[in-house]
Amino acid sequence: QVQLVESGGGLVQAGGSLRLSCDASGRTLSNYGMGWFRQAPGQERDFVAAITWNGDNTYYADSVKGRFTISRDNAKNTIYLQMTSLKIEDTAVYYCAASDLGAPSAFDWAAVYDYWGQGTQVTVSS
Repeated sequence: QVQLVESGGGLVQAGGSLRLSCDASGRTLSNYGMGWFRQAPGQERDFVAAITWNGDNTYYADSVKGRFTISRDNAKNTIYLQMTSLKIEDTAVYYCAASDLGAPSAFDWAAVYDYWGQGTQVTVSS
């Protein structure tokens, strides 16, 4: 069983930056594909970014491409989401997730992920 805890959310002005962290316990993350999703009020949970078990491949939603960067430090059992040039529409609860598949082909599909954190709120103001 993997437990995931997100941190780093908060209130930031449009154009600003935040770095989210996802710390894991219970098992080493080195074999897991990892993803970030987000959910705004009244909306479905949407894919944001994903990274394969070894960090060799990363994937992004079109809406965040060029602004967000996903990375991992397997030695620290931690996943990161660096967010820059934040927009008001980035406001959401952000969740990290782990997949038993180290490199899931359907990386943008929430059902592929087996473990989820509790989420961290990101609010972008004008």
